[in-house]
Amino acid sequence: MPNTSARPKHGRRTRRRRREDPAKNELVSSSLESAQQCLFNQDYGTAFVHYLLVLNLAPMFKDFARESFRFTLFKWTEELDSVGRIQDLFDCYEQALELFPADEVILNSMGEHLFRMGFRDEAAGHFHKALKLRPDYPEARENFYRVANWLVERWHFLMLNDHGRNRKYQQAIHKAVQSGCRTVLDIGTGTGILGMCAKKAGAAEVYACELSKTMYELACEVLSANGMDGSIKILHKKSLEMELPKDIPHRVSLVVTETVDAGLFGEGIIESLIHAWHHLLLPRQRGENELQDLSATGRVIPAGATVFGMALECAEIRRHHRLCVSEVGGLSIADAGQLCSPVSCSPEPDDSMEPYTTERLSRVPGGYRALTEPFTALNIDFNDVLELEGLSSRAVQQIRMPVTQEGELDALAVWFQLHLDEESSLSTGPQEDTCWEQAIYPVYSTDGFVLKPRDELMVEVSCRDAFLRLCSVAVLRDGCEIRLEKRPDTQDSANSVSNAEAELCSALAGLQTDQNPPKDVCMLECSEMALLNNRDYHQSFYGALSKLLPKLRAQCQNKARESGDSPDGSDLLYVLDVSEGFSLLSLIAAGLGHVKAFSSVEKTKQQEVLRRLARSNNVPEQHLEFWLNHMEDEHGMLKRPSREKLWSAIMLDCVETCGLIRQKLMEKASLARCLLEDGGSIFPAKIVVHGMLVESDTLLLESAVQGQEPTLGFNIAPFINQFTVPVHVFLDFSTLECRHLSESVELFVLDLMDSTVNYTNREVKVRATSAGRITAIPFWYHIYLDQEISVSTLSQNSHWKQAAVVLQQPVEVQAGDRVHLAVKLHKSAISISAHVENPLGPMDQ
Repeated sequence: MPNTSARPKHGRRTRRRRREDPAKNELVSSSLESAQQCLFNQDYGTAFVHYLLVLNLAPMFKDFARESFRFTLFKWTEELDSVGRIQDLFDCYEQALELFPADEVILNSMGEHLFRMGFRDEAAGHFHKALKLRPDYPEARENFYRVANWLVERWHFLMLNDHGRNRKYQQAIHKAVQSGCRTVLDIGTGTGILGMCAKKAGAAEVYACELSKTMYELACEVLSANGMDGSIKILHKKSLEMELPKDIPHRVSLVVTETVDAGLFGEGIIESLIHAWHHLLLPRQRGENELQDLSATGRVIPAGATVFGMALECAEIRRHHRLCVSEVGGLSIADAGQLCSPVSCSPEPDDSMEPYTTERLSRVPGGYRALTEPFTALNIDFNDVLELEGLSSRAVQQIRMPVTQEGELDALAVWFQLHLDEESSLSTGPQEDTCWEQAIYPVYSTDGFVLKPRDELMVEVSCRDAFLRLCSVAVLRDGCEIRLEKRPDTQDSANSVSNAEAELCSALAGLQTDQNPPKDVCMLECSEMALLNNRDYHQSFYGALSKLLPKLRAQCQNKARESGDSPDGSDLLYVLDVSEGFSLLSLIAAGLGHVKAFSSVEKTKQQEVLRRLARSNNVPEQHLEFWLNHMEDEHGMLKRPSREKLWSAIMLDCVETCGLIRQKLMEKASLARCLLEDGGSIFPAKIVVHGMLVESDTLLLESAVQGQEPTLGFNIAPFINQFTVPVHVFLDFSTLECRHLSESVELFVLDLMDSTVNYTNREVKVRATSAGRITAIPFWYHIYLDQEISVSTLSQNSHWKQAAVVLQQPVEVQAGDRVHLAVKLHKSAISISAHVENPLGPMDQ
């Protein structure tokens, strides 16, 4: 008898039919009906909860409800965003992605919210996932390109393409490893190139750390592709958080790093090296023992640095950091008060200000003039922990520099020499062929202060918060000291003037300072300051408004006569300025009379500046209002001024400072047209995009890593080039190293007043004027306020930069060739492909 307890053999079994749950079905049905009713009533929060319940209980409804669920999610999160419930907003997206983990639209939308909140790494991850799911999804692609510019800044490509720099680092690391430094830590590894150099040199153990999630994941891919993922341990954390033996088993004998910025200390190298010497590096041997056993002693590459500086005159720097005009667009701005950029340096730390900005002086528009010889500002030894720890407590050093050329003092420029070891160094100087920019410390002195030969400029150097700080404090002239950068709470020193008249003026100024409290300083972004200094821009708007508004006023009066009313001229025209940031355009309109102008300026201190200027220009207070003060949600900015009124003019901000068309411009223009009175106008009315064929190796080097040769044979390019973007932004075309291969040509037209003439694709034929390789098409805009008045984003005093489409593969041309450009505009993103007319077949790019 067979064993009855034995398990039966696997055979075909009847599948048990799932029992119906009437209560559950009733709940799903009623919740779905409630969700749809709440959606109809615009109760998006309740609708969202009902949809969550339905889709969790009955996943089979996902396809049916997907579109309605997306719409509900987006509307509900908009409401949450508008009232600042940010955590609830992200919770909703997390719940949505649990239901639809492969929904590219939800992923892209969540990425947009993350990017706006400053979570760039996370935003990039969501955009990247959306593109993997749907490579032809244009919104995700455009968003990914925008965030890629933040995550992997263009200097990464330049640095990796700098074979000379990479080779010097490799040689210094090889020498150290061969001398006995067998355990290595790469701090801020980036792509992992320095760690791989150490491993290739023969290091027994190599560790690396990287804070950026994007760069950490990229480095992991690079190590794997180069066969080093098993021999280099990489950690996703700051070196300051690393512990023994949790993260690495023991102290290392060599730290390699390039966590330096243009101002040397701005990426935290001092703090990270102090921590490394105390917790991660073997102690440094001194005296006779120093050279006996290098495996038992710690060292750092780079070994140290020397910082240099010089004073310079530069109109481009001046107009981005200081008010240079007293009148624009028919307005006196003498009473604007104290305006400054967010870049200002003082010996004492100030969290609201950046101590320096950066410029590539070799490419600054208009050039610069050196007013002094270079001077040594600082020396630092990265292998001396006591020196590193004492840096912040060093006494302020005062340096006197002889002035060699006459000129207006606009800034101090700073660069450094990075000493990799005793024999090798890298320079970031303005005359070097380098991937580095220079640090710029703007000078806020008396307007028009001119240095003269035989003057001595006094500069203070300090590092109070481990940031290098340089301040121009005084000029010695003919034995007398002239103070610069006066602060409201300080008085001139007794020896700061050289004659009785100047002494009297100084005394009166001192009395005035004592009697009146210091004026509030209003901070403008550097681009806003440059815009304020742009006379041509404001004069163009003044001219266009001066033509339009009298016509509308006359039209209004004629209508009043025709209806039998008495035209008393009291009826105001309404003008709306929705420019981004600080703008004078509303005040220019109000200054023309019989106009009620609305400004979109949001910051309180900037509103105060406009009110002061309105009073000083005799603009009635009630004729200037701040539109966002009336708005609960800035997304609803484009509305009627009142139930009875329409706008006479609406001024849109069409071009970003970086050189791109603003996102959703055409949607805003479409809405704005509906809000205009008969005869009213949008400013600008039309935008014409111009471009040119160029050959530029610089743009190629700044856009992608060019093969394995510059990266010492390591396979890095395919991974970092995932973050290559087709459009290069913040470009100064006037100083770009390039060869012009054609004349400028009209690429595209956007008509903001007549949507019927617009298009999304255009074929443009360009004749090559020289032989060469087309590597890029830089482009800029002529912004037409009306048929006659326009401003160009390429003008010398423009606050805008330019942009360029960089071709994936260069196109060879001969002089006289006809080049076909396929220009496409999707929303605000421009793309261009090129091929040459060729009877043997076109070369599509």
